[in-house]
Amino acid sequence: MAEVVNLRQFKKGKAREQRAATADQNRALHGRSKSEKQRDKMLAEKAERRIEGHRRETASDSSHKN
Repeated sequence: MAEVVNLRQFKKGKAREQRAATADQNRALHGRSKSEKQRDKMLAEKAERRIEGHRRETASDSSHKN
């Protein structure tokens, strides 16, 4: 036989779990030191420069073809 469940309590528990998951994501994103944020920003900029350096043509070069 199935267990009887109070739907109100079930919904509140589900909402509580969702808020906890969101809080964990926010802690991971915003709960970092200044040096960690600077390191991540530097790595992202370095990756962007590397991608731009490997492009065959830049946006300004494509406008001169016409």
